[in-house]
This record gives sequence, C-alpha cells and structure tokens, in this order.
Amino acid sequence: MQKILSFFRKEYVNVNQAALLLGSFALISQILGLFRDRLIAHSIGPSPLLDAYYTAFRIPDLIFISIASLASITVLIPFIYEKMDGDKVSEKAKKFLNDIFTVFFAVIISVSVLVFILMPYLVVYIAPGFTFEMQEKVIELSRIMLLSPIFLGLSNLFGSITQLFRKFFVYALSPIFYNLSIITGVLFFYPVFGIHGLAYGIVLGAFIHFVIQAVSSLYSGFAPRFSFDINFTDIKKVVLVSLPRTLGLSCNNIALILIISFATYLTSGSISIFNLSLNLQSVPLGIIGLSYAVAAFPMLTKFYTSGKIDEFKNHLTVASRAIIFWSLPVTFLFIVLRAQIVRVILGSGSFSWENTRLVAASLAIFSLSIMAQGLIALFARAYYAVGNTRRPLIINFVSSVSIVFFSFFFLYIFKNMPQFKYFIESILKVADIKGTEVLMLPLAYSFGTIINFILLYISLKIDFMKEQQFISKTFFQSLSASFFIGTVSYVSLNIFSPIFGTVTFWGVFLQGLISGIIGILVGMLVLYLLGSTELKDLIHTLKTKFWRARIVAPPQEGL
Repeated sequence: MQKILSFFRKEYVNVNQAALLLGSFALISQILGLFRDRLIAHSIGPSPLLDAYYTAFRIPDLIFISIASLASITVLIPFIYEKMDGDKVSEKAKKFLNDIFTVFFAVIISVSVLVFILMPYLVVYIAPGFTFEMQEKVIELSRIMLLSPIFLGLSNLFGSITQLFRKFFVYALSPIFYNLSIITGVLFFYPVFGIHGLAYGIVLGAFIHFVIQAVSSLYSGFAPRFSFDINFTDIKKVVLVSLPRTLGLSCNNIALILIISFATYLTSGSISIFNLSLNLQSVPLGIIGLSYAVAAFPMLTKFYTSGKIDEFKNHLTVASRAIIFWSLPVTFLFIVLRAQIVRVILGSGSFSWENTRLVAASLAIFSLSIMAQGLIALFARAYYAVGNTRRPLIINFVSSVSIVFFSFFFLYIFKNMPQFKYFIESILKVADIKGTEVLMLPLAYSFGTIINFILLYISLKIDFMKEQQFISKTFFQSLSASFFIGTVSYVSLNIFSPIFGTVTFWGVFLQGLISGIIGILVGMLVLYLLGSTELKDLIHTLKTKFWRARIVAPPQEGL
C-alpha cells in the first residue's frame, strides 16, 4: 500500500511527463463518461425526455461554476500557503478556511434555495420552446439537481486541502466515482424512477465526490467549523482575485444556456444531439488540451514570478506545440471516422442510425475547434500565471457573445437560404434526415471558439512572443501529417467497409480501428520525414518512466 501511495507523490520531470500522466487519469474518467452516454443513448435515445434532462443541467451548472469557482483550488492554495506554519495547518490557516467555509456554505445554500423557488419563472427563459408539460419536467429535474452544486462546491473547497498535502490519488478518484454514480443512476434508478432517476444519480455522484474530499481533508487535520467572527478582509481578497476567472467561466456557460434555449424551438431531440456530440468532442479536449494546460500552469507561474521570462516563454512554447501536435490529427480522424466513432460508442437500443448520422455530423463540426479549445485553456492559464485575469475575461466575453450571435445568424440563413442548407447537408451527408438545423449550433460554437483562440493568440504574441514564431512550424508540420492521416484513413475505410460490413458492432469497430491505425502510422512517417521535434520528444518521453510524475489534478469546474 505504501508503494501504491508513493506512486502518486513523485516529482514530474517535464511538461510532457506530467501531461501524459494526467491524461492517463483523464482517459479513465472520459471512458466512464462515454460508457455513461452510451447507456443513456441506449435507454432513452434523443427524445423530448432526454432534451428535458440535458436542459435541466444548465442552471445547476451555472450555480456551481459561478459560486464554486470563487473559492477554487487555484485561488485558495496561495492564500493557505501564506498562513501555514511550514507543512502544518496553522491556527491562522484553519481560521481562514473556516471563514471561507462559512461564507461559501451560506451563499451557495441561499442561492440554491432562491433558484429552487424561482425555477418556474426561470424555465421560461432556458426552455422557451418547450411545451408546458416539458417545462414542468425541467423544473422537477433542475430542483433535484440543485443539490449537486452544493456538494460539488463543498468538495471543491475540501479539495484545496487534498491538493495542499499532495494527496493527488484521492483527488483523482473523485471524478471517476462521480461518473460511476451517474452510470448507477442509468442502470438502477432510471428503471424505477424514470428520468428522475438520472437526476438522483447526479446527486449521488456529487455527494460521493464531496465525501471523498471531506474524509481526506479530515485526515489531513482540517475539520471545518462555522465561524462567527469572519475576517471579511480576507474574503474580499479571495473574491477579487477569483472574480475575473469566475466571470469568464460564467460567460461560456450562459452562452450554452442561450444555445439550448434556441434548440428548444428545433426538432425534438435536438438538445440531445447537441449534448451527446459536445460530450464526445470533450474527450480529446480533456485528454490533450486540458492535460497540457494544467500540467504547464505551475511551472509557468514559477518561472514568471521568479523573473525567468525566457524559461516562461520556452515552457509555453513546448506546451503549445504539444497541443497542436496531438489535436490536429485527432481533428482529421474525428471528421473522417465520425460515423464509426459515434456508432461504436452510442449506437445501440434507442439510438437509431439517423441519430448516429446527426451526432456524427455535429461531432465533425465540433472537431474543427478541438485545437482552438486546447490552446485557449493553455493561453488563459499563461495570463493567470502572470496575474492578468482581465484579458482572458474580456476575450471570453467577446467569444461568448459571438457564439450566441452566430447561433441566431446560422439558424436564420439555414432556414432562409436553400443553397447554404444544401451545402451543409451535402458535405456532411445528412440531406435525407430531418432536424439538420441543429448542426448550426455546433457550427456557431466552433466559430466563436476559434475567434476566442485568434484573439488570445494575437494578444499573447503582442505581450510575450513578439519576436518568436512559437507555433507556426509545428502547426504546418502537424497539418501536413494530419492531411495524410485523414486521406489514408478515408481510403482505408472504403477498402475495409465491404470486408467487415457496416451492420454489426465488430464490423464497424474493426473498419474504423484499422483505418485509423493505418492513417496514424502514415502520419507518423510524414512527421519523421519532416523532422518533427514533438515526435522526437514524445518518443523520448515514452522511454522515460513518466508514470513516476506527480499528478497535477484538473480543476473540478471541468466536471
């Protein structure tokens, strides 16, 4: 047991090692998330009921992101360090944590109770296109899920202690159990309680998430108590530091709420299609983009605060190139193998072939912004590392507004310009399916996200990288290899489709897997011939014992 525990306390050697290890744990959680979505698609399928379930998520998610991130780990840990006595939690640190706990608990309970009361009025804005019966269903589900931000928010607070004492193994377990609880809701609660069973699974997952962090915190020497003599000066400092980041996260969530509200006027099942494809494209984002962004953040902060600007730039460059190196091939593979990916992961039970084609088309559009999303996560953290939280906030606000604008704009021209509709349906091969207007929502999301990336990139170049072409070489090398990956995979699909067939699970799985592997091998050969530095770094990292790296846990807002 000691060896197992020490496994998670090793120092990382470089950003690739930390990111590969973090990505491994993210992969486990993402696999469980895919299994969760497969069960939901199998049991319910895109339908008004599933639309109501996904819509009901939005307000509890907004509460969690808006309030929990005010007391997030990245904000609290520096304050706690200042008040600690060496490696021990001093009385000052305990007082600070008790004050935070008291204020946070009071605020999140108050907001949740207020939203519980106001849900009949809020549902008109988040689901304006639903029938009265479906709006009632959204109200019921949202009210159950309001317990989730309370538990997850408290877990987020206790997670600060877990991270402080480097109990990364315990911290990394929480998202896994969260997904396992949702799976339990689908398997056992849904047959008994219907769609409400899924909401009970969400609450159970949030509760277990909280319990794991609370127990770990208790063993570390911190048992929270309500404070009646609160130092509001410290509370104000925490809020002022975290407010820009919180507002940035909230902007994106509000944009998603507005997208969902547009989708309530579309064909039944559109919200389900949008969310299932969004979850699928989040897999490479979590494994690649967020892994490198989170792994790079501590060193970016250390280099900048110690005045090592060249090291800061170099670390940022290495992480940026790595994200591009991985993301572009994934983008091409997702576009070419979209139907195989969706059919293998979601295609069973109530999830029809028409559903598969729509989700696959939506996934292809989302994939256009995978690289942009990963670099946004990294670039924003680069600004957090230097203490500039306003710049990412302003850019994120502009991006969120553009997402909402493009949603309205693309839906309008899709309905009023037959040529545009024909072009989209033809290129994605969905002309004979109803409900294709939902594809305008991921298109708007991708456009807004790419705008976010471009603005952050320009800003970063001006502020830190004026004289450096820090990603262009890797971009063109990876783009060239990705083109060959996509082309070879597409040709291979056409060769293997008659051999394996397209009507069985194993037939679809094998043709997609073999085609993808052949495409990747060709892409690696192209990168080798181009002298890719990232490929050499990857080979070197795989030869080292990267599993000995310390786990850098992702922020829980990412759940």
